[in-house]
Amino acid sequence: MVWIKVLQIIIALLLMASILLQSRGAGLSGVFGGSSGIYRTKRGIEKSLFISTIVLAVLFFGIAALSFFLK
Repeated sequence: MVWIKVLQIIIALLLMASILLQSRGAGLSGVFGGSSGIYRTKRGIEKSLFISTIVLAVLFFGIAALSFFLK
């Protein structure tokens, strides 16, 4: 049971790091009406980071549900 909590903490830290490493894009310029309007696709490391963020989020939710049901 302790290993589930440790695994969840490790995944939570990795998830926070992957979210913080992603580029912010336009930032606050969209709030004031200054959007660039350029469509770009994710390539290379940006795409890998995006996919790993999704995988980590799904793992985090799965382990949280597993921890809930095992109590």
